[in-house]
Amino acid sequence: MTEIPKTYRVKSFGCQMNVYDGERMAELLGAQGMTAAGDGEDADLVVLNTCHIREKAAEKAYSDVGRLRREDGSKPIVALAGCVAQAEGAEAKSRSSLIDLVVGPQAYHRLPDMVAEVAKGGRPVDTDMPAISKFGALPARRKVGPSAFLTVQEGCDKFCTYCVVPYTRGAEISRPFADVVAEAQSLVDGGAREITLLGQNVNAFEGGLDNLIRAIAKIDGLERIRYTTSHPADMSDALIAAHGEIDKLMPYLHLPVQSGSDPILKAMNRSHTAESYLETLEKVRTARPDIAISGDFIVGFPGEREEDFAATLAIVDAVGYASAYSFKYSARPGTPAAVMEGAVAPEVMDDRLQRLQARLAEHSLAFNRATVGKDTRILIDRKGRLPGQMIGKSPWLQSVFVETGARIGDMVDVTVTKALPNSLGGVLRDSKVAA
Repeated sequence: MTEIPKTYRVKSFGCQMNVYDGERMAELLGAQGMTAAGDGEDADLVVLNTCHIREKAAEKAYSDVGRLRREDGSKPIVALAGCVAQAEGAEAKSRSSLIDLVVGPQAYHRLPDMVAEVAKGGRPVDTDMPAISKFGALPARRKVGPSAFLTVQEGCDKFCTYCVVPYTRGAEISRPFADVVAEAQSLVDGGAREITLLGQNVNAFEGGLDNLIRAIAKIDGLERIRYTTSHPADMSDALIAAHGEIDKLMPYLHLPVQSGSDPILKAMNRSHTAESYLETLEKVRTARPDIAISGDFIVGFPGEREEDFAATLAIVDAVGYASAYSFKYSARPGTPAAVMEGAVAPEVMDDRLQRLQARLAEHSLAFNRATVGKDTRILIDRKGRLPGQMIGKSPWLQSVFVETGARIGDMVDVTVTKALPNSLGGVLRDSKVAA
């Protein structure tokens, strides 16, 4: 028998949806009377909310588990959650005796009950992926920061050949429209001024993501709306039009292309071509000329030749990405790409990734430099390193450093004065804070 834990710590890794899930698990535990452990304090319960998108993610998760054993030989209750938990299931407990419970991303609403089972001597596992959404079992949202994530859709039906998401998150399911609007209102009531709508394929939201954006844009006190991650095949004309019609929808779009080569895109089962992707972005930029485009890239996919990689560099130049994420191909067990022929040598992947990231950095810096001299508003979200310095997000999602007496959560009018590779510098347009 073990005592019910009084303190907890949730550590989330990976995507924004994992961050959202981590916040919701913390709220679940808080609703049971537990409190978050302070900095440097040992927690009675540690939840590792894991990511499985990259190679050796499971090994990293078990390494994190191993570090939870204390010098005196004791340990907290350890919960393995997230996508590694979903993929490993009961096997996780046999791989590490330190793990007390295993809960997948569609079952974490059962976390308090599972912790209670552990206290009675059990070692429960729940990796069910029911068609009925878990969200109805979660507590009401509490006080939040100035920016908040809001999951509106989970799972994916696209089955890209390299991706584990359909297997760890399940089929696409959208939350009820009214429930999402109600949660958005709750977030704003709790202090949020910016909401990012989340989904593995968010623009496949049933009922239309554009309609949802228009609905939550009516909430008083909500200043900004963003969404991620989108699939090019689901960028509807109505959603594109919303970028030009809804002032609260920020001029930023994360639209992964993965490769600029049509043969590689076909092997990835991406359902778009380089040309159709560029045509979509042309429509988006017609609707919102100042929009910042972000993307994802994979280099070294099985069968990728130098001419395929050259096509990727070409699409980078054609788009001029404001920001991007780029990775070497990572074989995930159980995915079709894992057994494809034509493996690319590791040293070739390394070289291509370095060349790609150098090109992406050029375009990112160029985009940042193009904002110098512009007047804009930033949402203060944290303190800077220097006395009197605060950091806020621009409409284009850049971090902007500014000297101001503003507080976290304030909207501040600034003029951009400096462009750095990953951030901007600014000065107040006047001494007035737009709160």
